[in-house]
Amino acid sequence: MPGRGAGMSEDTRDIEALIDLMARLPGLGPRSARRAVLHLIKKRRQQLIPLAETLARVGATARECVTCGNIGTADQCDICRSEKRANGQICVVEDVADLWAMERGQAFRGRYHVLGGTLSALDAVGPEDLRIPQLVARIADEGVGEIILALPATVDGQTTAHYIADQLPGVTVTSLAQGVPMGGELDYLDDGTITAAFKARRAF
Repeated sequence: MPGRGAGMSEDTRDIEALIDLMARLPGLGPRSARRAVLHLIKKRRQQLIPLAETLARVGATARECVTCGNIGTADQCDICRSEKRANGQICVVEDVADLWAMERGQAFRGRYHVLGGTLSALDAVGPEDLRIPQLVARIADEGVGEIILALPATVDGQTTAHYIADQLPGVTVTSLAQGVPMGGELDYLDDGTITAAFKARRAF
């Protein structure tokens, strides 16, 4: 098996580089990455080439929505551009993966706001490191009547939720209710659990 450095042959260097890059992806280690790359090479025409072309397009066009922080191919995402989603509700999530999980279950038809993380004293993440000021600014601009907090049921998540609620006097603030286990992340919950938690949300 080729290794890195001087012992690596020229004809396998690019393949090893691809394996190294794949191994950095969430959920993949060196062995899984090696199997995935081998599979792609064997299915070069059906999978590897289309994947490479799609990655190039996404790399050139993907960007963060200037309003909510979602990922798309325009300065403002489809959700923020849609007047049908302007129902006076904004669902606040930690990451884009949580937004996509909510959309997958179709439990919410308003707009979103991605914080980009949660407050953490241990990791030195303060309010200025998150998209909280942008959220506050959207309240008046979009005529928001309810903020729905869909943050992790962790210490950092709940600390963030309390901080946000304190920044929004006069606005109804609710949070997801039953079905979200302590420490649970939205991206790992099934659609039914997300829908039930959203419908049973409570005043924060």
